[in-house]
Amino acid sequence: MSAFNAFKASVPVEWSKNLYITLVRGIPGTRKLHRRTLEALRLRKCNRTVMRYNTPTVRGMLQQVKRLVVIETEEMYTARKEKEANHRALRAPVVVNHNVTSATDSSN
Repeated sequence: MSAFNAFKASVPVEWSKNLYITLVRGIPGTRKLHRRTLEALRLRKCNRTVMRYNTPTVRGMLQQVKRLVVIETEEMYTARKEKEANHRALRAPVVVNHNVTSATDSSN
């Protein structure tokens, strides 16, 4: 089990105030009921994330489309975004010195 899945398993969704929902599977080919549920959640395109309050209504909608979405708590979402920002951060350039002085030049 990966560290992310272990963390995901240890934080119950019911405790979180907000839920971050990301559509990870495509809408074409799904049942009409699932498409309408995704429309009600305002998920229209893949890899888009929306924030919804954690209510029994929203959790019921997510139970219907659980194979199409990824559900994250606020802590999980901020940790993922922070990790992505660190990955994309500018790094110091690598400086390579190609001017090599030979040992014979220094002895003369």
